Amino acid sequence: MEILSKRIRNLSESETLAMTRISRELKALGNDVIALSIGEPDFNTPDFVKEAAKKSIDENYTHYSPVPGYMELREAISKKFKRDNNLDYSPEQIVVSTGAKQSIANAVLCLVDPGDEVIVPTPYWVSYKEIIKLAEAVEINIPATIEQDFKVTAEQIEKAITPKTKLIMFNSPCNPSGSIYTKEELKAIAEVIAKYPNIYIISDEIYEHINFVGKHESFAQFDFIYDKVITVNGVSKGFAMTGWRLGFIGAPKIIASACNKFQGQITSGTCSISQRAAIAALESDPKQLKEIKDMLIAFRERRDLVLKLLNDIPGVITNVPNGAFYIFPNISYYFGKSDGETVINNSKDLCMYLLNKEFVALVPGEAFGSPDCVRFSYATSKDVLREAVRRIKEGLSKLK
Repeated sequence: MEILSKRIRNLSESETLAMTRISRELKALGNDVIALSIGEPDFNTPDFVKEAAKKSIDENYTHYSPVPGYMELREAISKKFKRDNNLDYSPEQIVVSTGAKQSIANAVLCLVDPGDEVIVPTPYWVSYKEIIKLAEAVEINIPATIEQDFKVTAEQIEKAITPKTKLIMFNSPCNPSGSIYTKEELKAIAEVIAKYPNIYIISDEIYEHINFVGKHESFAQFDFIYDKVITVNGVSKGFAMTGWRLGFIGAPKIIASACNKFQGQITSGTCSISQRAAIAALESDPKQLKEIKDMLIAFRERRDLVLKLLNDIPGVITNVPNGAFYIFPNISYYFGKSDGETVINNSKDLCMYLLNKEFVALVPGEAFGSPDCVRFSYATSKDVLREAVRRIKEGLSKLK
């Protein structure tokens, strides 16, 4: 008789966290490991946000908070949605959670039943697949290749819809590809969704502020599908607040109320200190914030550097990602090759080869539904990136 539930036995460990864990283990043994596997800005939280957190401790914000978040925070989020995205979400439509990951899980588990189909444009963020699995729903992948800039079309989405489709999970700017959908591309998809009254969309916009091509476009801006969209965002990427663990949704009231009810039985309100810090972050105008401007400039310079270096490696195919801080190159050229000891059958093999031989940690594309690729995070210094690509080039040159 199995001790553990079928639910947990079927659940996979996050590939990004797994590669980070293995990297730390190798580093602890004295190896000089360059970890490009985790999705985390290498910048520190802005000082004014930290000061707000310190002040909140002195003011004794150390007790249980309301399940959906402090009213002051939900009001700040409501104003942020209007200011940055021209979206009208009242505080009653907003639920604050312990990270955008929990926000997504809440929404999925409140919307889908076992056997419902969830459409996932591929490549996708690693946790989408496992959250769908926890909900006992059916994942329907729509693959987008590097030639498509890793973006699915409205026609592809419509072709994937069946009477069992309940939800579409969407991410722009995208992790792992860095791709950004234009307003016209989003509108074409929205027009498809509008034809189906029972289909909802989770729009994961956590990388909103890491955008190299201009204004961020939100799905809920189209009034004809506004009531079908759950907008997910947070402070981890744009404000370098990953460890504070704070995300949120704006959604139709019926869905926000359901997420509030669900969260009340799982975690209740998120950390009170994080919430007070998030008020300071979200009340600031990102267009005027020096910390965000500096981070964006640094990420764009790093992207351009890494693309230039990777494009000098035979068989590595890249697109130009317009957001986030990842490059998702196609490396299938190396499948079937060997250094005489290790045969590279897939991207997992390639990542483990580069980790064990060159001490560079990447994440295999299988984790994101695109087995011909690897995810390369450039959220580190230029000198580290140059050394990482030098090692990668050296390791790949040994594969014949």
